[in-house]
Amino acid sequence: MGSNRGPSKIAAISQAVIFRHTLFSLPFALSAVLLETGGKPSAWKLAWIVVAAVAGRNAANAINRIVDRDIDAANPRTATRHLPAGTLRVRDLAFFAAAMFALLALSAAMLGPVCVAFIWVPGVAIFGYSYTKRFTWLCHYWLGATCAIATMGSLIAVSGRVFELRYFVLSAAVASWVAGFDIIYALQDIEVDRAQGLHSIPERFGPLWARLIAAGTHCATVALLASAPLFWRLGPAYLVGTGAAAALIAAEHLVALGGTERHIRMAAYGINEIVPLVILAAVAVNLYLL
Repeated sequence: MGSNRGPSKIAAISQAVIFRHTLFSLPFALSAVLLETGGKPSAWKLAWIVVAAVAGRNAANAINRIVDRDIDAANPRTATRHLPAGTLRVRDLAFFAAAMFALLALSAAMLGPVCVAFIWVPGVAIFGYSYTKRFTWLCHYWLGATCAIATMGSLIAVSGRVFELRYFVLSAAVASWVAGFDIIYALQDIEVDRAQGLHSIPERFGPLWARLIAAGTHCATVALLASAPLFWRLGPAYLVGTGAAAALIAAEHLVALGGTERHIRMAAYGINEIVPLVILAAVAVNLYLL
């Protein structure tokens, strides 16, 4: 029994932080690296950027699970998560989060002084997000901006520069994309959020307006992605990829109209795991095959 405890706990932590959802941020970070380096990134920097993106994302989810454990316990949809159910203890996820933050700090050190100087930004964003739903319905946009740090950080890491307009355009595309599907995801919890005094766009404006706001936010995403050729040398292959991503995002909104938890999860999670991979493929085809 003892020999299985370590692997089983690792598996439980991976499930708790939904490790496979690293796919949400990592492909956009890789796309940013390829764009900024013309498809010729330093292997050293690329490796540490991947480590930083993985570490930051999983630290964020571990912190969120810890901070929200009482909220999760009171919500029938989330009461079976690992902390409310007792499958994991707070110290398990706290230790994991600390390890991820240490790895993030090490990655910043390996990527250069500019990254070290801004290491506090993901720290504030990650710790702050879980509390935003307690006081503002703009929490979805905080989450989007937090996820976009991986893209912005990747661009800064490869160039050593910070305030370039193109960096903000691509990062804003990621931020609005995440915010849009998080609004859709929050449709499941309108009544629970109201009962617990939590804030979200669906809780504040109702399902119809929430869907419209999410759709508008995603229109901004597509417009920002489509503007990338104004800043980098990208041709028709990239625009085809952007069109495919736009079609997937539109499908997400149609699927979400089903209204059930299954439909919402498929829309917010399943489809959105594909979107950044499509953009990464479009960037790679443009840089390496055309």
